Amino acid sequence: MQVGFLDFYGGVLNVRQERADLIANNIANADTPNYKAVDVSFNNALASALGTQTGADAGPQYRQDGVVGLNGNDVSLDSERVEAAQNGQQMQATAVFLHQATQDLVTALRPNPGGI
Repeated sequence: MQVGFLDFYGGVLNVRQERADLIANNIANADTPNYKAVDVSFNNALASALGTQTGADAGPQYRQDGVVGLNGNDVSLDSERVEAAQNGQQMQATAVFLHQATQDLVTALRPNPGGI
C-alpha cells in the first residue's frame, strides 16, 4: 500500500497530538493517588493511522518504567516535561516540513509562462 506524503505527515501530526494530549493528562494527574502514566508507541500508532498496522497495539498503554511513589502514582513531572518538550519540537519540525513541502508542490504545479 502506497502512502502519499500528505497522508504520512498528517498521520505524524495526529500521533504527535495524541501524545501531547496523553502527556498533558499525565501531568494533570501527577498528584492523583494510584494514577499510572500512559503513553502511546509512536511507531505503532503511526502504522495504525496509515493503515499499515502489523498487529502490535497502537492504543495508549501504561508506562512500565515509572517509579511508583508512596501514593501509588508513577508520574514523574520532570520526565513528562521532557517528553512534552521533545514531542512539541518534533511536532513543530513536522509542521514546518509539511508546510515547505506543500509550498514546493504548489510552486511546481504553478504554470510558468516565461519558460524555465
